[in-house]
Amino acid sequence: MQEFKRNERISIITKILIEHPNRVYGLDFFVDMFKTAKSTISEDIAIIKDAMAKSGMGDIYAVLGAGGGIRYAPDMPHENKLVFANGLAEMMSQPDRIIPGGYIYMNDIIYRPDLADTIGLILASYFVKEDLDYVVTVETKGIPLAMAVARQLAKPLLIVRRENRVTEGSAISINYVSGSSRRIQTMSLSRRSLSSGSRVVFIDDFMKAGGTAKGILDLMKEFGAEVVNNGVLVATSTPLDKLVDKYIALFTLYGIDEFTGKIDIHSNL
Repeated sequence: MQEFKRNERISIITKILIEHPNRVYGLDFFVDMFKTAKSTISEDIAIIKDAMAKSGMGDIYAVLGAGGGIRYAPDMPHENKLVFANGLAEMMSQPDRIIPGGYIYMNDIIYRPDLADTIGLILASYFVKEDLDYVVTVETKGIPLAMAVARQLAKPLLIVRRENRVTEGSAISINYVSGSSRRIQTMSLSRRSLSSGSRVVFIDDFMKAGGTAKGILDLMKEFGAEVVNNGVLVATSTPLDKLVDKYIALFTLYGIDEFTGKIDIHSNL
């Protein structure tokens, strides 16, 4: 195998870490890859760590223990987050996005990979220090954002269905009351999905009263699992008291005037 110069090793290691955020890599992985000394790899990683810190692109942490090594926790400079959030708020404020009932059309935002990835990065930064086992969402609109968060946290994604599917085997289903419409709805999750004692974060695109998040909380209790927190792209300002105690919302929707076409939405960053 040909030898790699330091700048070449640093480029490759950086690419691997960025493509696999929060995954733990033992130093031996890179030692075997480049056929070089562990001390040399340690020096390479120290250079990358310093560059990440200077650029505000995250940090590289040492993971202790038998399965230890390093993991890259991504981030972005706060000013970049503000620019992104302000641009997204402007997009979501367009009058033609108004949907009767106090909703905003957001499919073109949620299903655009570059936007979903950045939203996932920002949301994940709130939960990266939590001891999580899974990211959970409800089909279907929450899936792209939840997948982006799961990728950043290096955790599996669980998708709760509106109804049980034969292909997923035996399932646990519950009825819950939608916090905004007060309608009784159903959610279902395969019994094989997670084990008792699991810790999860729930990710969704929109929250009004928090009925769906409360339903997830009740469903997780049936599995003996704990919802550590909830993360949403947009939450409405009313009702002020949601059906769940904890949640992170990147944007707050204060009101929609269907007559003037004004959407009052602001970033929480």
